[in-house]
Amino acid sequence: MYLKKLSLVNYKNFAVADFDFNSKINCFVGNNGVGKTNVLEAIYFLSFTKGYFNSVASQHIKHHSDFFVIDAIYQKEKRQENINCSLKKGAKKIIKRNNKEYEKLSEHIGFIPLVIISPIDNNLIAEGSEVRRKFMDGVISQSNTKYLNYLIQYQKVLSQRNSLLKYFAANHTFDALNIEIYNKQLSVLGEKIHILRKQFLNEFIPIFKKRYKHISNESEIVNLQYKSQLENHKMSDLLTKNIHKDKILQYTSIGIHKDDLIFKIDAYPIKKYGSQGQQKSYLIALKLAQFDFIKKQADIKPILLLDDIFDKLDENRVSQLVQLVNEENFGQLFISDTNRNRTEKIIKKTKQTYKIFEL
Repeated sequence: MYLKKLSLVNYKNFAVADFDFNSKINCFVGNNGVGKTNVLEAIYFLSFTKGYFNSVASQHIKHHSDFFVIDAIYQKEKRQENINCSLKKGAKKIIKRNNKEYEKLSEHIGFIPLVIISPIDNNLIAEGSEVRRKFMDGVISQSNTKYLNYLIQYQKVLSQRNSLLKYFAANHTFDALNIEIYNKQLSVLGEKIHILRKQFLNEFIPIFKKRYKHISNESEIVNLQYKSQLENHKMSDLLTKNIHKDKILQYTSIGIHKDDLIFKIDAYPIKKYGSQGQQKSYLIALKLAQFDFIKKQADIKPILLLDDIFDKLDENRVSQLVQLVNEENFGQLFISDTNRNRTEKIIKKTKQTYKIFEL
């Protein structure tokens, strides 16, 4: 599978732009601010129906314009697939495959598998649990539609339960039978999500450890620890036990929406005890493990985006990435960089065909 053509209209800083891509390696080079990352984000949008760096779709519309269109042609197995994403101010986002509009955007997730590695990935270590949950959910959802649907239903019920708690507080009332309806729905969905997350991590963690060992060439031991309130308790019991607290807070304080991944190195949190280099290796290993997992599940090599990473990584880690591309484990690769000579020198070592776009 690979992306053949991309057309942008009123997308970010592009009024009109057209690209014909190489099936292996494509590089966007130029000064900061010319739109290299914007092209990568448009490619990401085609896979996930939203941006990676900015999930607010309306903010992807070019200034002083009323709409944007991203149009692309992929070669997938033996057929061409046309994916079109568009948004008009004040209207809903539209995603079409071969001119047929999706009824639900979630139906498209996983059709064009993709992995991105970017400096912003540092948020996985630096920020709170929500970022790590989103990473986990994103990996699983690309290959498990059932899981994605459970998540969507869970978030809907959770929002309704929170609205009910706010209503109780505002009106100084409480309806135990009404809240119990939402408790049952959340419990069923939460337990299913919890089981699938555990199954995923049982398979993912060994892949991640192998990738880290390959990248770091170091002897430290890394691990991922799944932290969940459901590990030792049923969600239905937790919801009942915490209802008084939830009434005071006016939101649901327990559940799988509080799960976290603890990143560890030599049994200690990498956020506090890992060096900068160890943290970079950890994040790249996570993303490459994501690539391996999706490739195995979908039986397709995901598209790989490398955003501005050559500025952020030392030569050893760049060499490791280049070596991986040489091993033919990867399909189509997109790279952004400010330095054309550096990029071309690196990709020539891959002995793969490539194309460079100067923006």
